Amino acid sequence: MHFSIPETEVCSGENGSTYVAYNIHVNGVLHCRVRYSQLLGLHEQLKKEYGNNVVPAFPPKKLFTLTSAEVEQRREQLEKYMQAVRQDPMLGASETFNSFLRKAQQETQQIPTEEVHLDIYLSNRQKVKVNILTSDQTEDVLEAVASKLDLPDDLVGYFSLFLIREGKDGGCTFVRKMQEFELPFVSVTSLRNPEYRIVLRKSYWDSAYDNDVMDNRVGLNLLYAQTVSDIERGWILVNKEQHRQLKSLQEKGSKKEFIRLAQTLKYFGYIKFDPCITDFPEKGCHVIVSAGNNELNFHVKLPNDQIKEGSFKVTRMRCWRVTSSQVPVVNGTANSGTSGKSDIKLELAFEYLMSKDRLQWVTVTSPQAIMMSICLQSMVDELMVKKSGGSIKKMLKKRHNGSLRRSDSQQAVKSPPLLDSPDSNREPVVKLSSKLTSVTLRGISTSNSANDISGNNIHGNYAFEGIGDDDL
Repeated sequence: MHFSIPETEVCSGENGSTYVAYNIHVNGVLHCRVRYSQLLGLHEQLKKEYGNNVVPAFPPKKLFTLTSAEVEQRREQLEKYMQAVRQDPMLGASETFNSFLRKAQQETQQIPTEEVHLDIYLSNRQKVKVNILTSDQTEDVLEAVASKLDLPDDLVGYFSLFLIREGKDGGCTFVRKMQEFELPFVSVTSLRNPEYRIVLRKSYWDSAYDNDVMDNRVGLNLLYAQTVSDIERGWILVNKEQHRQLKSLQEKGSKKEFIRLAQTLKYFGYIKFDPCITDFPEKGCHVIVSAGNNELNFHVKLPNDQIKEGSFKVTRMRCWRVTSSQVPVVNGTANSGTSGKSDIKLELAFEYLMSKDRLQWVTVTSPQAIMMSICLQSMVDELMVKKSGGSIKKMLKKRHNGSLRRSDSQQAVKSPPLLDSPDSNREPVVKLSSKLTSVTLRGISTSNSANDISGNNIHGNYAFEGIGDDDL
């Protein structure tokens, strides 16, 4: 997730005094508004729990009122601090950090803790109304939905809640997977737009896990509804004969057979993103990116209108990162001129092993760049769990208070030693004398340059594998 503090506000306190508030944005959207003293309190708590050697440095207190320049300097320092905490696998996943963000989100939106109804949608647009508290976190809401549907506890970890935006044409844009540091009711309410809704969808990539889900009646129905929906929206490619077979199975009510046939079709289990721009194979190419089967699939339209398709395997990505930059907007369009407004430009860049001795950067410019990065990260997590001999059933466990939490074994997989950042200024052809040691992505940075792909916050991919030319 991309954390930033792009702006500050002068607010009035209860006694009539004023103070500077720092607006924390997640993925370019305001999450909460906090004071310096609140962040200092968070810092002290993290130091108490994890020690000075683990927690990053915090901007020092000032005795006198800050000047405008000092406020700006502190804003930048606090932004770097929040990013550093979130990027640390231990600190970023801590209950102290996440509960701070949840409380701050609720206070910022001024939504009191009370019982409410929240609509959660299934893939077939069926609505599930759950009774929750406004202060319930993502895991609590997920458990409430599972309970309402009668989904067994051991299958809850196979599903997640996603925030989507429904288009007027019936299409949908995946905004993000709901995170542990947010309150779903507050998140969707604060958007104040009926096009946004929360959807329950499977959260794994390996279709072999479908067998576990299909053994349960509720799991089977959920997976069947998602498969039908993906076919209807064109995410899964179906020819006339396959369509006829699927329709026949549907009429017979043969849901398992329907899913098993769909598993053989192209793009089964993929998430399809909105059209965007890439620099591969040429700069400025329009592309439709899909994520699934441990790869990013590119459907590229070249400048000469020729269509090309290709895939980038996650195991061939040496590293990747997301960068954000502010692009000035003049009269509704991005421009190099200056105005009071700016758009956030997001880019996903990954370094790919094109051949045995050649690494190349590939960049995708898309508002969904962070969602793409999250998909890559979850693919890596799943690959590493399987490689360590684990299974998806062990990826989640019950907390004492009844909600779900990632298991210690999964945290261990996601927290290997860090790799030194690769130099982005090197030659595009890199000799690989031995298999590269690498780690999962954690770093996401901000940039003032729209073309910045520096190596400052790049982390390697723990699932990276060296290959030979014959493997391409």
